[in-house]
Amino acid sequence: MNTRTYFLAGFVAASGALAFAYYLQYAVGLDPCPLCIFQRVAMAGFGLFCLIGLIHAPAGAGHRVYAGLATVCALTGAAIAARHVWLMHLPPDQVPACGPGLNYLIDVMPLTEVLSTVLRGDASCATVKGAFLGISLPAWTCVYFLLLSLGGLAGVFGLGARGVRSS
Repeated sequence: MNTRTYFLAGFVAASGALAFAYYLQYAVGLDPCPLCIFQRVAMAGFGLFCLIGLIHAPAGAGHRVYAGLATVCALTGAAIAARHVWLMHLPPDQVPACGPGLNYLIDVMPLTEVLSTVLRGDASCATVKGAFLGISLPAWTCVYFLLLSLGGLAGVFGLGARGVRSS
């Protein structure tokens, strides 16, 4: 697989996931919680680094750098999604109370406090709003991020991409 095909596949995978998330929000009516929004940001970051890699089409170290940055985004998204799944499985008496909305937090707090508050989660994040085959959407998202991470790592180590690994 050449560099452009590799990054095109990553960009299409991220774009498709984001399109599906927006479909669920606007067509189905599943409003995202703050952790869902952060997962979208991680997915957008993955897609952005793949798009830059697609446009730039570097060989060698450049390919590995873009693949590595995309992998960091995917692993960050997987960690956020895993946290989301963990919150969903807490006993009801251990779920954090609902807090203010993300827009309010962004308006009144520094970014580091917003991140800390959102990653703690609240009751809106602990509610299962959608599932497929009995598995929650955040769990599916975690699996998807892990698959994207494997693809990213393949690019970092030059597996299957021509011109990436010199012999």
